[in-house]
Amino acid sequence: MSSSTEIISEDKQEHNDGTDSVQKSRNLGFVVRALKYRNYRLYFSGQSVSLIGTWMTRIATSWLVYRVSGSAWLLGVVGFAGQVPSFLLGPLAGVWVDRWDRHRLLVVTQVLAMLQSFALAILALTNRITMWEIIALSIFQGLINAFDMPGRQAFVVEMVESREDLGNAIALNSSMVNAARLVGPSIAGVIIAATNEGWCFFIDGVSYLAVIASLLMMKLNNHGFTLAKDKKVWHQLREGFSYAAGFAPIKKILILLAVVSLVGMPYTVLMPIFASDVLHGGPNTLGLLMGASGVGALAGALFLASRRTVLGMGKYIVVSAAAFGVGLITFAYSHFLSLSLLLMLVTGGGFMVQMAVSNTILQTIVDEDKRGRVMSFYTMAFMGTAPFGSLLAGMVADRIGAPATLAFGGVGCILGAIWFATSLPALRQQVRPIYRRMGIIPEVATGIQTASELSVPPEK
Repeated sequence: MSSSTEIISEDKQEHNDGTDSVQKSRNLGFVVRALKYRNYRLYFSGQSVSLIGTWMTRIATSWLVYRVSGSAWLLGVVGFAGQVPSFLLGPLAGVWVDRWDRHRLLVVTQVLAMLQSFALAILALTNRITMWEIIALSIFQGLINAFDMPGRQAFVVEMVESREDLGNAIALNSSMVNAARLVGPSIAGVIIAATNEGWCFFIDGVSYLAVIASLLMMKLNNHGFTLAKDKKVWHQLREGFSYAAGFAPIKKILILLAVVSLVGMPYTVLMPIFASDVLHGGPNTLGLLMGASGVGALAGALFLASRRTVLGMGKYIVVSAAAFGVGLITFAYSHFLSLSLLLMLVTGGGFMVQMAVSNTILQTIVDEDKRGRVMSFYTMAFMGTAPFGSLLAGMVADRIGAPATLAFGGVGCILGAIWFATSLPALRQQVRPIYRRMGIIPEVATGIQTASELSVPPEK
């Protein structure tokens, strides 16, 4: 009798193990569900290769500047030069993203970015590169990014056929970026220590071939919404500003992202100082720090990819912005590599979650005909304010030191999170009608309004 019971128990255990395996498989499939679309799979594979090269170039550029100049201020200048075009041209670029074929636009921007990387490689490998050339090529890359980033964000909806999978695709994009952020700096640290920065730039240039090939292999039946080209660009630009400024959820998400990017994001510019002067390491230490930040960001992205709905995501904006600030403050005064690496996990995860959740909510609630312009404002808030922060951080760090500069930035992030938290209940009320109209939550009332209607005050 006992042996029969044992056999039955074993059968049940095997059945349960099989059920658990199936459930785990389903959960894994749910996390990567956007990959069921062929075009998105191509994009994901090509970008995964290209972004490793991009992060190698970022680390190599920072190390090259600091090695040649030894100046925190020049680190800030180069960061400013590479990002300020997104601030100056972002809104205008958004109009053109709404008017142009986004697929064709991305092919052009990726080819230009490849040429920029090869130019850096040739100059560095022949030992002819100067600070002026680094700054000029950084500006050129910034001009490319001003069009590429909003175009890439708006193009996601054309690759993912079902709006229900849009949030998953955005989270997977963040996972892809941060997996590359983990791998790229580590490879760059080894290559710089063994040779010089030029080979990082060369590998980056070659890596662009992967994403260009993936874009050319796509089959797009619907190229998405494009604005009527008979209207003036300035009219459409003003229309986009009025829409974003008039709808509080979009406006406040963008404001918080801009504040956090301004005061917090420059930590990446100051990393060579912490790696060299505070932790007394070299390029490998820099690679480890940036890699740890990437691990935290990747973990945050995978967490978001596992979520089944956009509902309830607003609170993550508050929590992640505050966590980012706390991570910066504590990292600023750490003198132990192990502790610094742990704090970089928190810092990387905090900023990535805020950025990805902001992106997901914006892409969900935005009107289709204004998607390119709103995503250009997102790029402007995310990348466009960072150069001013980089420049300011470099100047302040020269006067009061990198640790105090980073701590002040962390305080700013925490204050921004508190401000957004006080607005969150009202913002939820404003986006709820849009979620009902889209079927994200059941419609319980008639007369559901669009974001455009919600942004316009009723007539008296």
